[in-house]
Amino acid sequence: MDQHRKEDVLILGIETSCDETAASVVKNGREVLSNVIYTQIALHMQYGGVVPEIASRKHIEKINQVIEEAMRQAKVTLADLSAIAVTCGPGLVGALLVGVSEAKAISFASGLPLVGVHHISGHISANYIEHRELEPPFVCLVASGGHSHLVAVKDYGVYETIGRTRDDAAGEAFDKVARAIGLGYPGGPKIDRISREGNPHAIAFPRAKVADNAYDFSFSGLKSAVLNYLNSCRMKGESFCQADVAASFQKAVIDVLTEHSMHAVAEFGYDKFAMAGGVAANSALRASLEKECLVRGIRFFCPSPVYCTDNAAMIGTAGYYEYIRGVRSGYDLNAVPGLKL
Repeated sequence: MDQHRKEDVLILGIETSCDETAASVVKNGREVLSNVIYTQIALHMQYGGVVPEIASRKHIEKINQVIEEAMRQAKVTLADLSAIAVTCGPGLVGALLVGVSEAKAISFASGLPLVGVHHISGHISANYIEHRELEPPFVCLVASGGHSHLVAVKDYGVYETIGRTRDDAAGEAFDKVARAIGLGYPGGPKIDRISREGNPHAIAFPRAKVADNAYDFSFSGLKSAVLNYLNSCRMKGESFCQADVAASFQKAVIDVLTEHSMHAVAEFGYDKFAMAGGVAANSALRASLEKECLVRGIRFFCPSPVYCTDNAAMIGTAGYYEYIRGVRSGYDLNAVPGLKL
């Protein structure tokens, strides 16, 4: 404990909402002492996507080792910690239950307070890790495999969801289109890579508007348009250019995400914009949003790719702000797969 002052707040973060088993120790909300991630991508690749039952079993196998390694790297013991933060939703129910059960067991055995954390709050909070100067209020785009949210961050842990997807999340659309054009899983990084070789204006794919909410997203029509284009090529016996399809699809997604984000920034009058979630690691999306923010004099924030995808440092950070606000969870804390922000 000698390297930490008594007043330091050390949070053990645990994340098991999908197919990453992760643990992290975060000091005072912004300093990551360790961030250990066991990823199951190779396991799920052969199935073309995450298999919930396999994910849950693997979390059970790995979680103790991952937590022990996070504590070892951070050079802390349970006695040094202030609280345990764990993702309690949204996510895959079986996967979430592993992390929640583990956190409750450690809390019960050690007497440490337990703090349940919303997964999307974690993604938003990832921005605080590398950007010490970032403080609310700001608008944040959260785009991942399961979520496409536009959020007004009014204070730490105080959110107003102003837009969300009506059907497929952005990352889900990336995975489905990648599979359709023969790139395989995971789709996001593969489409990002091959799009650099393609012409984003080669094919005119649609940009959906949702009539009753200018901030909401819809990507299922775009996905269907890509599938129809591919089927049409096959029926006519024509070949298609993988890179052009990927680039044109990616451009359609980015145009919508960028337009809605900038509309929200203008409407709320904030001078800061952040992005988060796995799709925030997409280089073309980052470039598009950064450019539009620059034009408007808006400060742009984005985590490094390691903090965009699921990790426990973001949960430790979000947990810190909940902990200092006095939020505590009881042992009745449960996994809530459809938890609202």
